[in-house]
Amino acid sequence: MAFKCSIPAHPTVQQDDATARITRWDFQPGAATGWHSHGWPYFVVMLEAGTLRVHDGERETDIPLAKGQAYSRAAGVQHDVMNASPHPIAFVEIELKRPEAAAAMGMAAAS
Repeated sequence: MAFKCSIPAHPTVQQDDATARITRWDFQPGAATGWHSHGWPYFVVMLEAGTLRVHDGERETDIPLAKGQAYSRAAGVQHDVMNASPHPIAFVEIELKRPEAAAAMGMAAAS
């Protein structure tokens, strides 16, 4: 179900502990993460403006996002993400391994 793409996005894990995994993803134009799902709810914060092309197994959707814009998703959603921009982009992905810890701090892990 993934994109037909030979350019992998480059992940750099910045933190990985009992509470969260924080990963910076760098994408050249046309680069993709590969088909995957997340075991925990997560947030994404764009470091560069760009368009993410998301494949959900049935359709592709282009999502233009501004620098600094963020979104969240629930755990378990199968998808592939590609840089549909004509320039490199990057985002930080924050996976909450202990969503109850975030709730205790007054944060929501909404989808």
